[in-house]
Amino acid sequence: MLNRLKKIDLIMLLCLFGFMAISALLVRSATSIDAGYSGKPMQQIVFYAIGFVLILLTTLFNYRLLLKTWFVWYGIGLVMLVAVYLLAAPINGAKSWFQLPGGMLFQPAEIVKIFLIIAVAWLMGRRQGDPLSMRKDVLLIAAVSFVPFILVMIQPDLGNATIYVFIVLGMLWIGNVRYTYVLIGLGAVVGGLVLFVTLFNSYNTEIKTYLNDHSKGHWYERINTYIHPDEASDDARRQTEYAKIAIGSGGLAGDGYMQGESKNRKFIPYTYSDSIFVVVGEEFGFQGAAVLLLLYFVFIYRMIIIAYQCIDIKGSFIIIGIASMLVFQIFQNVGMMIGLMPLTGITLPFVSYGGTSLLLNMLSIGLVFSIRAHQDKYTIEE
Repeated sequence: MLNRLKKIDLIMLLCLFGFMAISALLVRSATSIDAGYSGKPMQQIVFYAIGFVLILLTTLFNYRLLLKTWFVWYGIGLVMLVAVYLLAAPINGAKSWFQLPGGMLFQPAEIVKIFLIIAVAWLMGRRQGDPLSMRKDVLLIAAVSFVPFILVMIQPDLGNATIYVFIVLGMLWIGNVRYTYVLIGLGAVVGGLVLFVTLFNSYNTEIKTYLNDHSKGHWYERINTYIHPDEASDDARRQTEYAKIAIGSGGLAGDGYMQGESKNRKFIPYTYSDSIFVVVGEEFGFQGAAVLLLLYFVFIYRMIIIAYQCIDIKGSFIIIGIASMLVFQIFQNVGMMIGLMPLTGITLPFVSYGGTSLLLNMLSIGLVFSIRAHQDKYTIEE
């Protein structure tokens, strides 16, 4: 047991403690203007404490047991996604959360990310590094990924559905896909985007009416704000504009801790969660944002090194899937705050307040440590 725990990557562990300190400070600043949220900084620290215990337990657990039973976890994930859509009450227009005792929320789409990564890693690992076949591998992986993608889209949860896509793309890229398949895939993506924008522009009024009639008008506002920012309503683009102003006003060194004017005047919604990067930019400036992004870089870099050192190729695929998940979440969250990406409900990993997302990310890192701790060449399955 001690030998397994000794294989925990100390640099990644130090990064996690850094994220915990940063998160607690930012959540405290973001909630300081609302007495009703005064307990959130301490709750975040409690979530982190639970997360560290989860990392230790997961490190001791042999990840190969998850790979052997991937279809069970995949099936459980699909059942949870169906159940939350059929049984859960809508929150902010989406049926994505189960209400747990004590007021806590559980979002199945978060844990399904891990189940999807394990499923795809097993399917790709069958080739043991050989080029993937279009019919036997790529199309099968696409089918396995498409089902949870659709179930999450209908909730609706565009953010997590998009994360699923980038997880699979990142894993396929590392999984020795033939360049012809890559070109076909890129062509399909570009063609799909062009077709989507064309249809959206051609049937703009009809799409707006349909989505409003089905209580999904916020989808239209978010897409239209990104494609036609000049035509979007003031309400639709207010968050992005205020976020850019707040981050820009921070300058090089920021306005000072808890001194962010836009945050204190409540111009930015959800500053403790989705919009927490605004607090970084406004109160700590470019220097603070650079330190945070550098910490992410070191963290992801260590994950890639561990994946490279793995003897078991399936373990490498799992780590790459987790790294792809985190990289896209970081890029999307920061990008939507500076106007590069459309607004979604994606949080900033390890920094935004939230129990489900934080514990899932900690579980993911525990899985990375488990893979590193169990790379014994005598236990690799032939």
